[in-house]
Formats: sequence, C-alpha cells, structure tokens
Amino acid sequence: MAKWPDLTVLELVVGVDDYGSLSAASRRVGLAQPNASRSIRVMERQLGMTLLQRSPAGSTLTPQGTVVAHWARRILAEARQMLEATDSLRAERRTALTVAASMTVAEHLVPSWLGTFGRLHPEVRIHLLVHNSAQVFEDVTSGACDIGFVESPTIPRSLHSLTVARDELVVVVHPKHPWTRRREPISIAELASTSLLVREPGSGTRITLDLALLEYPRAAPLLELGSAAAIRTSVLAGMGPSVMSTLAVADQVKAGEMKIVPVQDLVLHRALRAVWDGPRQLSGPEAELVRLVRSQRTSQN
Repeated sequence: MAKWPDLTVLELVVGVDDYGSLSAASRRVGLAQPNASRSIRVMERQLGMTLLQRSPAGSTLTPQGTVVAHWARRILAEARQMLEATDSLRAERRTALTVAASMTVAEHLVPSWLGTFGRLHPEVRIHLLVHNSAQVFEDVTSGACDIGFVESPTIPRSLHSLTVARDELVVVVHPKHPWTRRREPISIAELASTSLLVREPGSGTRITLDLALLEYPRAAPLLELGSAAAIRTSVLAGMGPSVMSTLAVADQVKAGEMKIVPVQDLVLHRALRAVWDGPRQLSGPEAELVRLVRSQRTSQN
C-alpha cells in the first residue's frame, strides 16, 4: 500500500483540476512551481501512476489524476471540518475554566480570586470543584479540571506547581480548655500524644500535621472530619483541640471564641500552590487566574 499522501499535494492536484494548470495551482497553494512539480512527482512515485500530462503548453490531469482529484476533494473537505472542529474546541476552552480547590483554599481564598477574575473576564464561564488535596491532584491528572489549588506540602512529581499564597497551622482549643491556663507552651510530644480533632486522610492540613509529628508516638484521632467548618464547630463546642489554618479560625480567635495554644519549637508555615498538568508554561484562562492570584499576593506583602 502507498504511503499517506501529503495534504498540500492533494491541494495541488485539485488545483490543477480547478484552474487548468500546475502554475495556477501552485500559486493558489503558495508554493513555487518547481517545488510543486517535485511534490507531484513524489506522489506519482508513491502511487505508482502518472497524475499530470506534461507538455510545453502546461500540465493537465491524466485520467488517473482526475480520479485522484475526486477523492482528494473528499479528503480535503474532511480535513477542513476537523480543523474547524478543533478551532471550536479551542475557543470553547478559552471561554470556560474549571478550577479544583482543596477545602481551606476554597473556603477562604478562592471566592475572592474568582470574583475578581469574573469581573475582569466576564466572557469566561467558571466551574469550581471542592475536594481535599488528594482528590484535587486526581482531578488535575485526569483532566477533570484546568487548574488546581492545594494546601498539601507534597506535590506529585508528574504535576507542575507554583506557590500562590501562604498560611500557618496553629493549635486551637475552646477558651475553657486546660491548655489555655498553661504558662509555658506545650511540647510537640504532648501534642502528638493527645487525641485531636483532625481532617480526613488526603487533606493537605492532615498531611502537614502528620509529617510534623512523624517522629513522635501518636494518639488515635478523637474524630476525623471532612471539612474545616466541621472541625471549627467541634472545637467551639468544646469537644477537643485541633490543628487548623489561621485562615479558618481568624474570626473566632479575634472574637475570643477560640484560643491559640503555642507549641514549643513547632511552626507550621506552609505554601498554598497552584497545580496543573501538561506544558510547563500555562496559557489561557488558567494562566490569567494564576497571574491575578500572584499579583494580589504581591500587593498584600
């Protein structure tokens, strides 16, 4: 079987049929005539037949060339439809943006980011998926979202990432908890040996805490809960201590409804990152969103 034909050569064959000469066809395609003639000869060798009848007066299609021109029209029409379809897909992608965000980022930062982005880019339809960090990584990898934002300290090596914000984890308790009456900070070992209200495995907050206490004997969790809001409610009810983002407890601490308990030699600063798959260089609406988020961070510093 012959090799796949070059679409440009098929355009030349059709052009000879339409315009009556190879010179006119080559001008239409944008090739110099000597290059067009060589391309036709290559196809003739591939097909094992003569397509053009050459003479001093010019070139015309042979009967075999006329048959090839008939099929070439159909192939070129299908190729144009494919290109038009891919153009439509690119245009649709440019006007839609699916964002996946882990819980803390989604609750406290993403609404402001997307609100500002929406005002600047009203033509872009925005969809938000809210999961823990592990699920965000899956969404990014599978293509379920265009860009993800996570609080996890570890990023899969297959994904690209960029720091867009920072926060800190702190130990919080009800104001009447015994730790609030301590004159000295509690130790890391005591924190590890205490049953805590914690997020579910796969959460960025849980991963950060587990890594920080990795070398210490751990007590079983008091409760595993699926959101910062659920943990906050439990702490406010006096159920026990927890380790939470300062973003999630700022209002309650300011109002005196929660107390932050210092832990000796434990500072849990962490980076909040944008993550994505594919080319290293972002483009389209996701690039605009990350640029906006980073500019807001810079203006706040």
